[in-house]
Amino acid sequence: MKDLEAVAALHDPVRRALYEFVAAAGHDVGRNEAAEGVGVSRTLAAFHLDKLAEVGLLETGFARLTGIRPGPGAGRPAKVYRRGRTTRYVAVPERDYQELASVLAEVVHGLDADDRAIAAAARAGEKLHKPGGWLATLRDRGYEPYEQDAVVRLRNCPFQQVAEEQPLLVCSMNLALCQGIAGDDVTAELDPRPGECCVSFSKNKSR
Repeated sequence: MKDLEAVAALHDPVRRALYEFVAAAGHDVGRNEAAEGVGVSRTLAAFHLDKLAEVGLLETGFARLTGIRPGPGAGRPAKVYRRGRTTRYVAVPERDYQELASVLAEVVHGLDADDRAIAAAARAGEKLHKPGGWLATLRDRGYEPYEQDAVVRLRNCPFQQVAEEQPLLVCSMNLALCQGIAGDDVTAELDPRPGECCVSFSKNKSR
């Protein structure tokens, strides 16, 4: 029920826009930045940001955003927001594919079939490949790609829970899947960063 309430909170277009802005920011976001980012007043932004925090879609904290050094006269810390770490699932009627994925990953690893699973992931990625459209495919599949210093990184891992249980297997399969999606456009490599997907992409030097 809590997951349904959280997802329902995104029905409001302003609230959804604020959530997407904070999620894509990659850093703690203050109320002024969020308001300017989606084109609403600070008061309205604060109202909706706090509603998103109430249902767990955002987490809150406090930080000084003015650049003034700490100490007397530095001013009060401002309330900031970041995307919540809890994954939300909504299925009507209830379905639990996550548990099945965890069991299958454990079986594959136990049978020493990692190489076969990785090869299967590569084939699955190749089926999803669209020349020149790999970024759109990654977005559609929830990876949330963004570019930083000529490298495309993925802000979200769609397989996070299973990856935490079987990191070597799942991350290797994810790498193969992503390379298949990208094709020859770029090179995918394991490049883990806290809170993000373990894969990044760089342009092939020959292109």
